[in-house]
Amino acid sequence: MAIGSAVERGPLIYVFDEHGMTLFAKARGSAHTDGLLGFTAATVTIRRGSIIYTYDDKGITLYAKSA
Repeated sequence: MAIGSAVERGPLIYVFDEHGMTLFAKARGSAHTDGLLGFTAATVTIRRGSIIYTYDDKGITLYAKSA
């Protein structure tokens, strides 16, 4: 299923498909630099602390790299 959008709401980042159904939610992190960095139809990228995570459309971690 393709990613249609991703939004930050409070302490979570919600990822939706192209029909608006929730695919998954991930913690945003608590630092002021933490949060959603961006998304494509296939991936979502989130910064949490000094680590940048990239997830697929199922919420599975594809990459985790120190920033």
